[in-house]
Amino acid sequence: MMKKKSIPASKPFLILFLCQIISALDVPLDSKLLEELSQPPTITHQSPKDYIVDPRENIVIQCEAKGKPPPSFSWTRNGTHFDIDKDAQVTMKPNSGTLVINIMNGGKAEAYEGVYQCTARNERGAAISNNIVIRPSRSPLWTKEKLEPHQVREGDSLVLHCRPPVGLPPPIIFWMDNAFQRLPQSERVSQGLNGDLYFSNVQPEDTREDYICYARFNHTQTIQQKQPISVKVFSMDSLNDTIAANLSDTDIYGAKPVTERQPVLLTPTGSTSTKVELRGNVLLLECIAAGLPTPVIRWIKEGGELPANRTFFENFKKTLKIIDVSEADSGNYKCIARNTMGSVHHVISVTVKAAPYWITAPRNLVLSPGEDGTLICRANGNPKPSISWLANGVPIAIAPEDPSRKVDGDTIIFSHVQERSSAVYQCNASNEYGYLLANAFVNVLAEPPRILTPANKLYQVIADSPALLDCAYFGSPKPEIEWFKGVKGSILRGNEYVFHDNGTLEIPVAQKDSTGTYTCVARNELGKIQNEVHLEIKDPTMIIKQPEYKVVQRYGQVSFECIIKHDSTLLPTVIWLKDNDELPDDERFLVGKDNLTIMNVTDKDDGTYTCIVNTTLDSVSASAVLTVVARPNPPFDLELTGQLERTIDLSWIPGDENNSPITHFVIEYEDGLHEPGVWHYQTEVPGTQTTVQLKLSPYVNYSFRVVAVNKIGRSQPSEPSEQYLTKSASPDENPANVQGIGSEPDNLVITWESLKGFQSNGPGLQYKVSWRQKDVDDEWTSVIVANVSKYIVSGTPTFVPYEIKVQALNDLGYAPEPSEVIGHSGEDLPMVAPGNVQVHVINSTLAKVHWDPVPLKTVRGHLQGYKVYYWKVQSLSRRSRRHVEKKILTFRGNKTFGMLPGLEPYSSYKLNVRVVNGKGEGPASPDKVFKTPEGVPSSPSYLKITNPTLDSLTLEWGSPTHPNGVLTSYILKFQPINNTHELGPLVEIRIPANESSLILKNLNYSTRYKFYFNAQTSVGSGSQITEEAVTIMDEAGILHPAVGAGKGYSEILFATSPVMHTVRPTFYKVQPLYPRIRNVTTAAAETYANISWEYEGPDHANFYVEYGVAGSKEDWKKEIVNGSRSFFVLKGLTPGTAYKVRVGAEGLSGFRSSEDVFETGPAMASRQVDIATQGWFIGLMCAVALLILILLIVCFIRRNKGGKYPVKEKEDAHADPEIQPMKEDDGTFGEYRSLESDAEDHKPLKKGSRTPSDRTVKKEDSDDSLVDYGEGVNGQFNEDGSFIGQYSGKKEKEPAEGNESSEAPSPVNAMNSFV
Repeated sequence: MMKKKSIPASKPFLILFLCQIISALDVPLDSKLLEELSQPPTITHQSPKDYIVDPRENIVIQCEAKGKPPPSFSWTRNGTHFDIDKDAQVTMKPNSGTLVINIMNGGKAEAYEGVYQCTARNERGAAISNNIVIRPSRSPLWTKEKLEPHQVREGDSLVLHCRPPVGLPPPIIFWMDNAFQRLPQSERVSQGLNGDLYFSNVQPEDTREDYICYARFNHTQTIQQKQPISVKVFSMDSLNDTIAANLSDTDIYGAKPVTERQPVLLTPTGSTSTKVELRGNVLLLECIAAGLPTPVIRWIKEGGELPANRTFFENFKKTLKIIDVSEADSGNYKCIARNTMGSVHHVISVTVKAAPYWITAPRNLVLSPGEDGTLICRANGNPKPSISWLANGVPIAIAPEDPSRKVDGDTIIFSHVQERSSAVYQCNASNEYGYLLANAFVNVLAEPPRILTPANKLYQVIADSPALLDCAYFGSPKPEIEWFKGVKGSILRGNEYVFHDNGTLEIPVAQKDSTGTYTCVARNELGKIQNEVHLEIKDPTMIIKQPEYKVVQRYGQVSFECIIKHDSTLLPTVIWLKDNDELPDDERFLVGKDNLTIMNVTDKDDGTYTCIVNTTLDSVSASAVLTVVARPNPPFDLELTGQLERTIDLSWIPGDENNSPITHFVIEYEDGLHEPGVWHYQTEVPGTQTTVQLKLSPYVNYSFRVVAVNKIGRSQPSEPSEQYLTKSASPDENPANVQGIGSEPDNLVITWESLKGFQSNGPGLQYKVSWRQKDVDDEWTSVIVANVSKYIVSGTPTFVPYEIKVQALNDLGYAPEPSEVIGHSGEDLPMVAPGNVQVHVINSTLAKVHWDPVPLKTVRGHLQGYKVYYWKVQSLSRRSRRHVEKKILTFRGNKTFGMLPGLEPYSSYKLNVRVVNGKGEGPASPDKVFKTPEGVPSSPSYLKITNPTLDSLTLEWGSPTHPNGVLTSYILKFQPINNTHELGPLVEIRIPANESSLILKNLNYSTRYKFYFNAQTSVGSGSQITEEAVTIMDEAGILHPAVGAGKGYSEILFATSPVMHTVRPTFYKVQPLYPRIRNVTTAAAETYANISWEYEGPDHANFYVEYGVAGSKEDWKKEIVNGSRSFFVLKGLTPGTAYKVRVGAEGLSGFRSSEDVFETGPAMASRQVDIATQGWFIGLMCAVALLILILLIVCFIRRNKGGKYPVKEKEDAHADPEIQPMKEDDGTFGEYRSLESDAEDHKPLKKGSRTPSDRTVKKEDSDDSLVDYGEGVNGQFNEDGSFIGQYSGKKEKEPAEGNESSEAPSPVNAMNSFV
C-alpha cells in the first residue's frame, strides 16, 4: 500500500490544509508560472499604522502589492478618495502604490496629517492596506519660566522637576551640568520615569547651580535644554552658627541637628495606585522614597511570584521591569521602602489589556471550479475583539452577491465555486486598544498540471540515509502524483517508499541498488505531465582510525590520528576543533593529512579534540580527550605538632597533582647538627595521607621536607619545616659489619662501620674493641678508641681464629652488649706442593690431570683452590722450537682433578700444580710431561692454479699450517662445470705428501673446472679448500714458460679418462654449486670476534651467524646479519673460551658453511696500545707501499727492455721463494725466514690467479670448550668448586718452533686487528 503523510480532520480543515500546501507553492512560483497564472492582488509591503515622519524630509507612504495581472493602486485620505493628480506635491512610484509627498520643495508636513489607506486592484479582486496615520514629529522649546533657587536643609528630601515640552514622540530625558557631564546617580539620587530628579535626602555635596534637564527628540535629532536649577544645602552646623550670630545670648532656640527618619514615598503618592498595560509591551513600575538613611526598595507580587527570566530591576531597584507581559501578569505589585527607622509600602494594581491578536489569520485559498472551501478569521484580545468581513475592500453586507459564499461569524464558507467567485476578502478584528486587518484571496483556477521541479535534476545521497526526490507541482484541481523507477518501470508502491502530499518521494533507507532514474507523473482532469530525476548513492564517509584518549607529559609531544575512508567522487575536508572551538593560533599545532600533532604540550592544551570530516553530502566526527600530566607541585605549609623525645607529628598540604594522582609522599630529614645541607630518606606514606608520626633519634637537630610522587615523577621538595632538636642519650646500637682479617701473618685487623652522626645519640662517641683467641681459655682484651673504624692487634699467631666484638659509647653511657663475630689473623703462603700429579690424555686436544690434596695445616690460610700451569714444549711434527706461552687453569675449592682443553694435536706439553690461598700460591709440583696424539690436519695453506692451456692446468699448494701429525698424502678431486652450474663426473687423485705442485693434462679446452683439495694424516682427512679454473680456447693466448720452468712439477696425463677427452662429456644434474659460503675466518679478541666469509650465489642474500661453546651440547645461538654484508662482530663472549661458529643464509634450508673454531684471548689487566692506529706505524706502511710501487715500475721498465730481474730468476729456480706476498685474506705481510722455516711454510707468489691464492679456513681440531673446564679471566672459583679456565698470558722463553710463534704484539698482528 502507498503511504501518505496527512493529518486527519474535518472536510473544511482538510481542504484548507491542502490549499495551504498549494498556496505555499504560489509563494516561490517561478517566473513562468507567475506570467501564466491569474492571481488576485496581495499586499506585500506597507508603512506602519502609526507613522511619525520628520517634518523636514519628504513623506514616503509605502504600498507594494503583487498579482496577475499586475494590480492598479488608489488611496483614500481620512475616509475619502485621495486624488493625487490634483496635488502637485504628491506622486506615486511607477508600478507601485507608494506615495511620495514632496515637503522639501515648499510643502508643509502638517498639511498632510491624516489617515491614509491603499487599495490594490485587478480583475480578480482588490486588497487594502491598514489605516496609516501620518503625523509629523514635534520638538517644541521649553516655555520660559523663572526658576527660584532651592535652599534645602541637610537630610531633607528634594525633587527637581523637569516638565519637558510635549513632543511627538515623547523625548528622552537626562540631567547634566554646564560641562555636559551626566550628574552622578545612586540609591540616594536618581531620575524618575517622568524625568524628575529625586533626592531621598540631600547632602552638602549636592550644592550646585547647574542642575540642567535635557530633552532629546530622536526623530528631529534635536536636544532642548531647561534653564539651570540652583540647589543650596545648609548643613546643621553652619545653620546653628548663623542663628547664634543673630540671637542674643539669652535665647535658647537653635536648629535641630540632622535626625534620622523613616521612609516616605515621593512617587507614587498614597498607598495604592493602578496601572494598565497592553499585552506584549514592557511593564514599568516605579517607587522612589525619601528617608534618612537612604531607603532600600524591594518588590513583591501579592499572591504570586515575579515572572522568572522576564523580570529586571533598574534604577537601583527603584524600577521594576517586566518584558513581554501577558494577562497572567495582572495582579497587585507591592514596593517596600525600608531603612533602619522603619518602612513604607505602596501597592500598584496592574491590569493587562490586549489589543487584538491573531489566533487564526485567514489564508489564501486556491480552488478549482466546483470545489468547496473556507476562510477562517479568529482573533483574541481584552476586551474580546469584534470580527467584520469585507470583500474587495467593501463591507460584505453591501458587496455584490455571490451564491457560493456564506458568512458565519468568523468563517466564510464557499460551496461549488466558479471562476467569477475569485475575490480578495478582508477580515477586521478590533477593540478599544486597536485593530487587525488581514487580506486573503479566493482564487478559482482551472489549470492543467505543472511540475515545477527542474527536469533531470540529480540527487546525491549517502547510502543508508533517506533520499527525498522532489516533485513540486501545481494544478487545479489538485493533481494526483505517481512515481515510477526506470524508463519502463512499474508504479512504486510498498513500505519501502513514503509519498508526501507535496509530491516528494522519500526512500527512508537508500541503498546502492536505489541508484537510477525516477519519473514523477502529475495528472488531473485537465491533463497529465511527467518529469525525470536521477538518484546516485554514495558511500558514506567514515573515520576508520579515530583519535584516541591520550595522556602526555608536559612539554612532550602528542599526535591524534584521524584516518578516513570516503566515496572517491566526494572531496572531503578535515577540520580539527579544541573544546568545540577553533584550534589555537599556535605554531605548536601541526595539522597533517591524517593527524594532528601538538608539540611542546602545555597545561592549556588539556581538553577535547574533535576531528570533523565534511563532504557536500555528509559529515562525521570523532573526539578524544587529551590529558596533560606532569610531576606534582611540591607540598606546602609543613607543620610540626606533638613534639616528644622520640616521636613527632608532621602534616602538610599537597600541591596540585597535575592530572596524575599522587601515589605517595616521601619524607626526608636534615641533621643540622651533624650533616647540615645533607638530606636523608626518613619514610614514605600513601598519597591519600597528609600527616605522619615520625620516629626520632636523640641528639639530632631535625628539619623535615616532603616530596610528592606520582607516575610521572617526583615533585620538587617542599620548603623545610621548622627545626626540632632532640635530647642526648646513650647509643642505641653498635657498629655493623665487624670483621677480623689479618693483613700480615702476625696481626689481626679489626674493622667496623662507624656510626653515623645521628646514631651517636650524644657527644663524645667512642668504641670499645674486645678480642680473644677462640677455643682458648683466655680473658677478653679490650681497648677504647676514638671515633675511628679500624684497630690492629699485633703479635698474633698465623691464621688463628679470634672472637671479636665492638661496642659504642658516648658521654652518657654504653650501647647494649654487642654480638660476637669470628675473625682470623693473617695468612701466609702455602708450604707444600700437591703431590702425585697424573695426566690422562683423552684425545688430541683434551687431557685430564689428577693430583693429591695438600694437608690443610700446610695451607696456612683459606683454601681457595688449585692452579694448573701448562705449556706446549714443541710440536712433534716439527723440530723447531718457539717462545713458550704458559696457560693457567684455576679450580675452586678442594678439587683434585681438572680438564685441559684446547691442546694442539701431536705436541709435547708440560704442566705443574700449585695450591692457592688468600695470600697467594704455594710451591709448584714437579713438571709433568705428556704428549698429544695425532689429529686431522688443517686445510692446505693455499691452492693456486696457473699456466692454463688448451688442455692443461698447473696446480700449486702449500702444506697445512697445522699438520697436527705426519702428513701421509693429499687428495685432489675435480669435476667440470657447465654454464648452468651443472657438475660433471668427479675425479679423485691421491698425491704423495712430499709434492707441492701438479700439472693436469688432457683437459677439455675452454672448460671450467672445480677443484677440491685436502691433506691427510694417519688419523684422517682434514678440511678442504676449493678453487675453480678455466682452460683457454686459443693457443695464441698462451705464454710459454721459460726453459726449465717445468722443473719440480708432477705431470698427470688422462689420455684414457673419458672426462678428459676433447669430446663434450656427459653432465649429470646435481645440486647446484651456487650459492655457497666458504672461507669463514675469525679474528678473536677477549670478548668479541670478527667473523668474515666469502659468498657466491644470488644477490640480496640474508645471512645469519650461529655460534656456541666448542664441545657443548647446548643449542646454537643465532645472530641476524644486517643487510647482505659478509662480516659480523660477535660481542659479549667469555675471555679464554673456545667457540664454534658457522654462517648460513635465510630461506635456504640446511644451507650453511662448514664450522670453524676460534678461541677468545685471555683477559688483560689493561689493553695494549693498538699500533695500527699509531701515526708512526701508518707512516711507515705508506713508505713501504711507495717503495714497492717504485720497485714494480723499475721491474716493468727493465722487463720491457729485455733485462732479467734477479728475483725473478730466483723465483723460477726455486719452488719455495723467500719473499712472501701479502695475504689478501688477513692483510699480513710475508717475512724472510730461515730455510728450516721455509720448508714448513711454503707460500709461493701469485701469478694472475683468478681468485686469491690463500683460501685457508683456520680450524681448531678440538671441540672442547674452556667454559666446560676453566674459570675465566681472573682465575676465580665457582661455588661448586669447578674451574673456569684462563690463559694467564705468562710467557717463558723456549726454543722456537717455526711459524707457531707466540701471539706477542707485532706490526703484522696490529694490522690484523686494525683491518
